[in-house]
Amino acid sequence: MKQWIDKLRQERTLRPEEFRQLLTGCDADSLRIINEQAREVSLRHFGNRIYIRGLIEISNCCRNNCYYCGIRKGNPHVARYRLSPESILDCCKQGYALGFRTFVLQGGEDPALTDDRIETIVAAIRRHYPDCAITLSLGEKSREAYERFFHAGANRYLLRHETYDATHYSQLHPAGMSGKQRLQCLQNLKETGYQTGTGIMVGSPGQTVEHLIQDILFIEKLRPEMIGIGPFLPHQDTPFARYSSGTLEQTLLLLSIFRLMYPSALIPSTTALATLTPDGRERGILAGANVVMPNLSPQEERKKYTLYNNKASLGAESAEGIRILQQQLHNIGYEISFSRGDFKTVDS
Repeated sequence: MKQWIDKLRQERTLRPEEFRQLLTGCDADSLRIINEQAREVSLRHFGNRIYIRGLIEISNCCRNNCYYCGIRKGNPHVARYRLSPESILDCCKQGYALGFRTFVLQGGEDPALTDDRIETIVAAIRRHYPDCAITLSLGEKSREAYERFFHAGANRYLLRHETYDATHYSQLHPAGMSGKQRLQCLQNLKETGYQTGTGIMVGSPGQTVEHLIQDILFIEKLRPEMIGIGPFLPHQDTPFARYSSGTLEQTLLLLSIFRLMYPSALIPSTTALATLTPDGRERGILAGANVVMPNLSPQEERKKYTLYNNKASLGAESAEGIRILQQQLHNIGYEISFSRGDFKTVDS
């Protein structure tokens, strides 16, 4: 395996068959080696600084019925909520005081969050916090809508494609949702000028090694500024309730693969990793991640934004737990960066 790891670090890509061998033959020792190499690359480009983003979950209402998602339209057990513009700005105010300089507005594809309303919210945040970055993660929109949000002041957009394979996409989503449309949205975001993020669920139902290779090659072609890699975690009120979670090992492997391919990418150590295992966030950072996203949402709403079971939202996963996060990062040799943490192209 080491020959493929060394080649990946040097050339930043592999042939499909070499990716296949790495994905299928990576034992514990090989995982340790690739995690170490990815960490070295991350340290070389970013030092021991980890960027923080303040996550604001603005709505758990959604028009879609994705089979893996706890806030899917067809789940009658969700206590729905929608933050007012005033509440969103209050979250930003609290986050700014804590040192956050990036706000991430995440939500379901809520029909009540019209393009006009989102544009107004983005413009208000930009007006109040001109030195901050604004990231949106609000699903599929029209190209015109993306352009409106961008001109209102949004800088980044996160839209995980989940899987590149059309057949696999149809296994994860109901009829009426289109993998082709998702990919077009990503292209529209890139062309609009956003720092664009995409990514996958690792270990999602029906996922094969061939699917993962397709995902790697797609991301290589798209060249996003942000890459989100997190394990699939089941939710009890979805069709995938009885499926097993994605594994820590495969998630860390893919995280390191992408760090070696894209030394300057913004790669989060996700809340899903921290939910999968208590030291998941730290393991992700030691495998090459350089971003964490503590939760700035109102505490009374956090447990309602349940994409999967047992979501971590307290302690170091919360904005008010930033001192806990600082200590945990310190314990593994890292510290928080309070800068905006924009994507910057870095030479080798």
